[in-house]
Amino acid sequence: MKKIGSYLVMLGVFVLAGCSKSAPELLTSPDKQIQVKVFVTQQNTLAYSVDRASQPVILESDLGLQLTAADFTQGVAIDSRSSIVSVADDYTMRVGKKSKISYQANEQTFIVKNAQQQKLQIGFRVSNDGVAFRYSVNDPSIAQKQFVKETTSFNFSPTAKAWLQPMSVAQTGWSNTNPSYEEHYQADVPVGTESTLKQGWVFPALFNAADHWLAISETGMDGTWHGSHLQLGEKPGEYTIVPPQTPEVFISAKGEKGALLANATDTLESPWRIIALGSLAQLMESTLGTDLAAPAIPIDEGFIKPGHSSWSWAILKDDFTTFDVQKKFIDYAADMHWDYTLIDADWDKKIGYEKLQELVDYAAQKNIGVLVWYNSSGDWNETPYTPKSQLISHELRVAEFSRLQKIGVKGVKIDFFGGDGQSFMQYYIDILQDAAAHELSVNFHGATLPRGWQRTYPNLMTMESIKGFEFTTFSQADQDPVAAHVVTALFARNLFDPMDYTPMAFGDIPSIKRVTENSFELAESVLMISGIQHFAEIPEGMATAPEYVKNFLRDLPREWDEVKFIDGYPGKFVVIARKAGDAWYIAGINAESEAKTLTLDLSFVGDKTGELITSGEAERDFSHEEIDSKTPQTITLRPSAGFVMVLK
Repeated sequence: MKKIGSYLVMLGVFVLAGCSKSAPELLTSPDKQIQVKVFVTQQNTLAYSVDRASQPVILESDLGLQLTAADFTQGVAIDSRSSIVSVADDYTMRVGKKSKISYQANEQTFIVKNAQQQKLQIGFRVSNDGVAFRYSVNDPSIAQKQFVKETTSFNFSPTAKAWLQPMSVAQTGWSNTNPSYEEHYQADVPVGTESTLKQGWVFPALFNAADHWLAISETGMDGTWHGSHLQLGEKPGEYTIVPPQTPEVFISAKGEKGALLANATDTLESPWRIIALGSLAQLMESTLGTDLAAPAIPIDEGFIKPGHSSWSWAILKDDFTTFDVQKKFIDYAADMHWDYTLIDADWDKKIGYEKLQELVDYAAQKNIGVLVWYNSSGDWNETPYTPKSQLISHELRVAEFSRLQKIGVKGVKIDFFGGDGQSFMQYYIDILQDAAAHELSVNFHGATLPRGWQRTYPNLMTMESIKGFEFTTFSQADQDPVAAHVVTALFARNLFDPMDYTPMAFGDIPSIKRVTENSFELAESVLMISGIQHFAEIPEGMATAPEYVKNFLRDLPREWDEVKFIDGYPGKFVVIARKAGDAWYIAGINAESEAKTLTLDLSFVGDKTGELITSGEAERDFSHEEIDSKTPQTITLRPSAGFVMVLK
């Protein structure tokens, strides 16, 4: 198995390119369906294009990197290129759509030289499900490698469509907590449509070009580079990669501002820019977002336990973070055969460390782990919730995490980060490493996109990075479009990375009219991937569910072995099958305004029997029947309704 971090020195013999205006170089996927061309344009800039099945999907698009001491965006030539080599990587994941993953790709690296004879390396990989590339600068003649900009673009035909989540304006929102990747999607819009917030769009970005589906993102963030996002380019249908906004920097305990952009004295290496590509099924089954992430750090994984959690705050909010209520939620988790309960903000004031110890001890008797909330921030926002400013240095984290480990806490939920600057990316990684050293799982909220970190840091269970369930409890304006929002997020945000949407409510939401049927809510428990699934429902709401629904949730797997996309369309409907052991779980939801009838061929699961749970006569009723895999199942879903199946 080849290690990603050292691939550039293992590629084999480079051959001379011959001239600056080179003929396009063709790099294909193992199955020959995807073709990438890398070439120098007539304007002496570097470019690439991508075809699939002999059809153009990404038109001529720019490549290039500018540093303070070197410019590779103009006046360049391809100096040499490596031979094409095969790359193979087999790895396992505790958190994701598959447990055992095999990645194969063809790889080639190009050495690009500018007019000053300085050199840039660009490595490309093409697999059957997409394209990846990254920049690397290790030219010793460039002493300080300070990022200025990159000209990477993705150029689509004007007929293509897009599903994009806008990037928010830094230092806006509640208590200046943006950006937090918590906006409504612009769904099924023509490429070239301006962002509603004028700051571009976050990853992953979903596109359809001539019936080919693409998801653009980045992965392999090691803390040395900043997080990027997309912005409209100058050409119709063009999107460019842009860096974070100026305020998106970490502020230390001493008030010192960290770096915004990437900088290095030895090797400067970008994350992988990834383009998942194929049919909608290929896209939904792709693992490209972790295939290119760095392998797991050395870690004793004995403490890592994906699972399900009760959580009071989603519906009950601040006033119920009390000792007695949290004890009740421990009992609730035990009754549901779940694994954790999460104690949210201000627990240090309303419960305290001494009483937290009592709750942890009580929970341990019931085989329930306790998770606790922290405010990540120092001075970069105005959030009042505590514990605050206790994680912003290594020394503070060691002291706090040691205390939690001694108490017996199993994990931390850390909220209110401040953006995508390089110093913030390093802050995330520092937290993950220190938490792992103290056997704590991690859940980041008010946060950036994971970008494959769950592979590199197996103690990362989940991240929010989505306009989650809590927003539907704040306003009817967020509740009303929730069905389409969830279906879109399953095709985009949750495509590669765990998503802590905090799903599922069967009862009432205070001051809100819930628009989804209970069957829709139940289906979310299978459709959404999260290492720890924090269920929003409270004991009173769960008490209204029939016993067969409770048993379904008690037995629901914590980890998945396989995934199969059955049917769907972003923002409209989706049906996905997931396998755990010898059992297949199949779930679907309908976000369209009309009823939808689905006929499902279940023969792919083999000869199995099981159950179907879907809507009853009323929107909060369930129905239940026994099924078998030999008989195709025809299901009619009302708007905002869903179903689950289990076949064993």
